[in-house]
Amino acid sequence: MAGVAMAQDCEIKGIKLMGKVQFVDSFPDLKIQYVDSFPDIKVQMVTSFPDKCGLWQKVDSFPDFKVQVVDSFPDLKVQLVNSFPGMP
Repeated sequence: MAGVAMAQDCEIKGIKLMGKVQFVDSFPDLKIQYVDSFPDIKVQMVTSFPDKCGLWQKVDSFPDFKVQVVDSFPDLKVQLVNSFPGMP
């Protein structure tokens, strides 16, 4: 992964990779890059109950964590999926 140790419990930098996420342009908790292959995590966007690894619900306020989408030097490489989210 992009130079950051990742635990097997779906966590990076002390942030659980599930729950409500807000997409921001500055001051993110994590920088992510979308990829088509070799992701660090497979993410499924949901509208409710983001309670498992890789399930993210997009919100505009009161997020569990904030992410910024970048083209290079990400903290995390993300592949969007429609099923089977989680760590590969």
